[in-house]
Amino acid sequence: MFSLFRENIRIAIDSIKGQVLRTILTVLIIAIGITSLVGILTLVGALENTISGDFASMGANTFNIQRYEFNTRNNRDRSKINPIISYRNAKEFKKKFSYPFSKTAIHFTGTRNAEVTYENEKTDPEVVVVGINENYLENTGTEIDVGRNFTFFDIENNNHVCLIGPDFKKNLFKNTKPIGKTISIRGVKFKIIGILKSKGATFRNNQDLKVLIPLQLARSIYTLPNINYNINVKVNDKQFLNGSQEEAIITFRNIRRLNPIEENNFGLERSDDLLNRISSITVYLYYAAWIISIITILGSSIALMNIMLVSVTERTREIGVRKALGAKKHTIAGQFFMETVIIGQIGGLIGIILGVLIGGGISAVLNFSFSTPWLAIIAATTISFIIAIVSGLYPALKAAKQDPIESLRYE
Repeated sequence: MFSLFRENIRIAIDSIKGQVLRTILTVLIIAIGITSLVGILTLVGALENTISGDFASMGANTFNIQRYEFNTRNNRDRSKINPIISYRNAKEFKKKFSYPFSKTAIHFTGTRNAEVTYENEKTDPEVVVVGINENYLENTGTEIDVGRNFTFFDIENNNHVCLIGPDFKKNLFKNTKPIGKTISIRGVKFKIIGILKSKGATFRNNQDLKVLIPLQLARSIYTLPNINYNINVKVNDKQFLNGSQEEAIITFRNIRRLNPIEENNFGLERSDDLLNRISSITVYLYYAAWIISIITILGSSIALMNIMLVSVTERTREIGVRKALGAKKHTIAGQFFMETVIIGQIGGLIGIILGVLIGGGISAVLNFSFSTPWLAIIAATTISFIIAIVSGLYPALKAAKQDPIESLRYE
C-alpha cells in the first residue's frame, strides 16, 4: 500500500514537471485565492491588535467623563448639544469626587501643531502639547522610560518641567541626552525631567511626538475660549468600578445643576466598553474578509477542475496504456487525484507566504501592530487541501472510467 502511494506521488511529480506552464498557471490561480484570504485576515487582525492595544493601555479599571456619549458623538444627528466640560467643571469634580480607592486625572490638548525649540534647533510645527495633572500617566497607562513623573508639588507649584515623547531623541536630541535639558514652547522654557515609553502611531496620529506640561502652565499658554477638558477616573479594584461610576454621575450632575427629571448633558465611557464595541465591529470585518476570499477561492476551484479535465483529455492514450498494462481504476484515479493535491498544496503554500507578506507590508505602512496570523494560515492550509479534493475528485473519476480500448485509439 505504501509503495503504491509512493509510486503515485512519483508519477504525479513527473507529470507536473512535464507540464510546467500549465502547472504554474494552476498554482497561481490557487495562490491568488489563498493570498486574498490570508492577506485580508492578516490586515484585519493587525488592525484589531492596534486598536485594542491603544484602548487596553488605558486600563480595564478606568472610565472617562466626556462631552458626549460614544453613540451620540458618532451620530450624525446632533440635535442634542451638550456644553463643554470646562476647567471649572473638571476642577470641581476632582474636589468633590471622593470615592474610595480612586484617582482622578484632568488633561486637555493645548495644540497639535506646536514648534519646540532647543538651543539653535527646532522641530517642525507638529508637536502635540498636553496639559496634565499628577494622575494622568497612571490613569492612561502611559509609562516613563527614563527619568521621573510629575509630583503633586510640580503641578501645584506650576514648576516649569515637562515630559517628552521618545521621538524627540531622533531630531532635537540626536547627539545628547534630553534629561535636564531646557526646551522652549511659545517662548516659555521647560526643563525635561522624563522621557515617555514609545506608543507608536495610530492612523497617522503620532503618540511619540508630544510634550506633557503641568495643567496650570498649559492653561496660561493656551487661552482659547471653550476648551474642552478630559476627566479620567481610575479605580484600583475592578469590583468598585460600577459603584464609582454611579458616584461620578451623581457628582457631575450636581456640578451641572441638573434636576432629577433632566437627562445627563455629558457622557460616561468605560475603557472595556470601548474594547467590546471595537471587537463587535471587527467581527463584521472578518465576515467581509471571508466572503471576499470564498468567492475568489470558488473561482480557483473551478479553474483547477477545468485544467485537470483538460489534462485527463490530453493523457487519454497514456491512461489506455496504463490500463492495458494492468492498472486498476483506483490506481488511475489515485494518480490524478495525487497530482491535484500536490498542485493545491504548492498553490496554498505560495498563497500563504504572499498573503502574510502583503498583509504585513500594508500593516507596516499603516503602523498597525502585526502579529503572525496563525488562524489564517491554518484556515488557508485546510482550504487549499479541500480545494484540491473537490477539484480533483471529478477529473480523477473520469480518468478511472476511461475505456482502455477507446483510450488506446485516441489520437
